[in-house]
Amino acid sequence: MLEIRNLSFSVEEDGNRKEILRNLNLQIKDGKFVVITGPNGSGKSTLARLIMGIEKPSAGQILLDGTDITGLDITGRARAGISFAFQQPVRFKGIRVQDLLRLASGRNLSVSQACEYLSEVGLCARDYIDREINSSLSGGELKRIEIATLMARHTRLSVFDEPEAGIDLWSFQNLIRIFE
Repeated sequence: MLEIRNLSFSVEEDGNRKEILRNLNLQIKDGKFVVITGPNGSGKSTLARLIMGIEKPSAGQILLDGTDITGLDITGRARAGISFAFQQPVRFKGIRVQDLLRLASGRNLSVSQACEYLSEVGLCARDYIDREINSSLSGGELKRIEIATLMARHTRLSVFDEPEAGIDLWSFQNLIRIFE
C-alpha cells in the first residue's frame, strides 16, 4: 500500500515561496488502479515526481507498505518496487529495444519473451525488437516501449505521468487494459 501523509511541496519563485501541494493525504491499496486528474498546474506531475523521489517534499511522509521511503532516492525507490513513466519518455541512443527490456526485467529475456511485452502495448514486435531507442521513433512508439519496460519490471507500484501523451485516443483506449 502507498500512503502519503501531510505531503507538501513548495518552490522559490521570484523571491516568493509558491505552494504546489499542501498537506496532501492519500492511501492507495494494493491492486488498485488510480487516476488523478486536474487542470494544468494543479500538481499532478509534481506528486508523481515526489512519489518516485525525483523531487523532495517540503514536509510530510511517503510510505510503501508501512515503511517510510521519504528519504530514499530514485534508485532506492526503484529497488523498493516503484516504477515511473515520464510524460516525455527518455531516448537511449545506442540501446536497442530488446536490450532495454532485458535491463528492465533484470533477466536475460528471450526474443520471444521481449516480443510479448511489445505486442501487449500494440507494437509489431518484429518491427521494433532490434531498433535503437533514438529520434527515429515517434513519441507514441517511445511511450509504448516505455510502458513495455514497466511491464517487464513487474514492480509493485507503477506511476505514469500523463501516459496518454503522444498516443492517439483509439490506441490509448486499448492501453487502459495494460495499465489495469
